[in-house]
Amino acid sequence: MVEQRPFGRTGEQISSLTLGAMNFGARANPDHEDGIRIIHRALDEGITAIDTADVYSHGESETIVGKALAGGRRDDVFLASKFHGQVGDNPRHRGNSRRWIFQAVEHSLRRLNTDWIDLYQVHRPEPDTDFDETLGALTDLVRQGKIRYIGTSTFEPSAIVEGQWIAQRRGRERVVAEQPPYSILARGVEREVLPVAQRYGLAVIPWSPLAGGWLSGRYHGGLDTPISLRAERMPARYPRVPANAAKLAVIDELTALAEEAGLSLIHLAIAFVLQHPAVTSAIIGPRTLAHLESQLGAAKVTLSADVLDRIDAIVPPGTTLNAADAGYQPPSLTDPAQRRRGAVAQPGGAR
Repeated sequence: MVEQRPFGRTGEQISSLTLGAMNFGARANPDHEDGIRIIHRALDEGITAIDTADVYSHGESETIVGKALAGGRRDDVFLASKFHGQVGDNPRHRGNSRRWIFQAVEHSLRRLNTDWIDLYQVHRPEPDTDFDETLGALTDLVRQGKIRYIGTSTFEPSAIVEGQWIAQRRGRERVVAEQPPYSILARGVEREVLPVAQRYGLAVIPWSPLAGGWLSGRYHGGLDTPISLRAERMPARYPRVPANAAKLAVIDELTALAEEAGLSLIHLAIAFVLQHPAVTSAIIGPRTLAHLESQLGAAKVTLSADVLDRIDAIVPPGTTLNAADAGYQPPSLTDPAQRRRGAVAQPGGAR
């Protein structure tokens, strides 16, 4: 059975593996009955946490999860969902404002067929929205009993600290969990996000411990490796972009290390994430039952100090090989207008 770990300082516990539901629905696996079978198998193996979001297949993922938990299984599951991204074609159906949060949670509760969500997460930052506006709305939902805990996903360390400050100074419910990207190939969160989470006692539930499939054994060789549906949706993260050459260069080394340790690359990758002292639970996102079976055993693996040191030598701590794998870039980096003062005419013309 999968180990249960403390969920931050809340007194709650969740399994060290969380079943991610992103691949359930039209986005990846449209077969509802197959998705339900995968969910039931995970629960039978001791996984007690499920993570989804309203944007996954425009709510279809939540619907599948709701079907799977019908008939008495809901009470024993720690159920997490997220809001922020646009759902459907209406551009107003998105964001971190009070107005949308109150609509989004009702839609999610209906699709999930539940009266409450255990962990309701802000899927990404929204710099133009005062975070106090967001936390105020989420605080009201906690007090109404519609959600139990508040979390964030892919937040910068300064934003994580700001959330703690707002809660303390303005009487809001505290953010108790962060969901960052974390894998052997994307270790940037080791610099500040994970230490900050430890400092404030936050649960950490990393997404993409297999680096979006890179550490599944599928990707190796050169940039002509066949790409998947996920790669077509997010081309910057996958092989046909030269920036990914650094990832391809280390896959063979990691594969050889896993074989020497008597492990699959999948188990090596997930166990690496689980062994960081800040990590509560790693999200696995199977599309098929075979994917799930290949990942379950990782929860029982403990890597030796020697293996961890050799991973550090292959991909140094704090290193993310492709910036696209960080999951979020703040406007201060992506918007040129935020890095430049207005042009000023110079005597004799521009220089």
